[in-house]
Amino acid sequence: MGLFSAWPMDLQILGTLPLWFVAFLFSTTCHEAAHALAAKLGGDPTAAHGGQVSIDPIPHIKRQPVGMIVVPLISFFLLGGNWMIGWASAPYDPLWAARHPRRAAWMAAAGPGANLLLVLLSAAFIHGGIAAGWLSQPGSIEFTTVVRTAGGDTSAASMFVSVMFTLNLLLLVFNLLPVPPLDGQVAATLFMRERTARRWNEFSSRPGFAMVGLLVAWVVFGKTQLFGKIFVFAINLLYPGSAYA
Repeated sequence: MGLFSAWPMDLQILGTLPLWFVAFLFSTTCHEAAHALAAKLGGDPTAAHGGQVSIDPIPHIKRQPVGMIVVPLISFFLLGGNWMIGWASAPYDPLWAARHPRRAAWMAAAGPGANLLLVLLSAAFIHGGIAAGWLSQPGSIEFTTVVRTAGGDTSAASMFVSVMFTLNLLLLVFNLLPVPPLDGQVAATLFMRERTARRWNEFSSRPGFAMVGLLVAWVVFGKTQLFGKIFVFAINLLYPGSAYA
């Protein structure tokens, strides 16, 4: 009896799986394609030769099938259908990055930049939908209910744009943390002299630092509730004068 009583919730979760998965694939693909394009423009065609200067997810999935398919699907069910996590990557020539630290920094910043663009496009879509009368500002905000339909309900369209807004905000903030192996570790060198940037990149790319960096990033997000605070700040920018807390 317990097995059958769980089916309604399982079916509800399964109903939102395609929505989450499409949002995750598109957001992650745009992030990596931006890395690949910036590298190509900066003189490193490594990712371009792999077909990753594209919003077609297939080349990115082929490179990281576990991070793009397996982990997102598993995490979706482990997190109760309320979130999805995973990863992808774009290859680059480390010798090129060492010779051109400024170009490498722009390559690193391009990924979060793509996520920022998707956040802004989602916000524009939300305001356009509200102006057209088929979306409305919700009374209470959650990660997956940034906006509702005009009647106050949650539809597939309103949930998708909510997920796009929140997921890309998360990818933007998390990846800009200045610790290895995240994009912020290299992007931070945009504010350094070239000689200092080279030293920083050499120091932070040492073996073992990537695991330490991910642990630090996880603690920062979990213990300080950093993303929750930034999310509330972003929502108050999205709806000026609303004073969500």
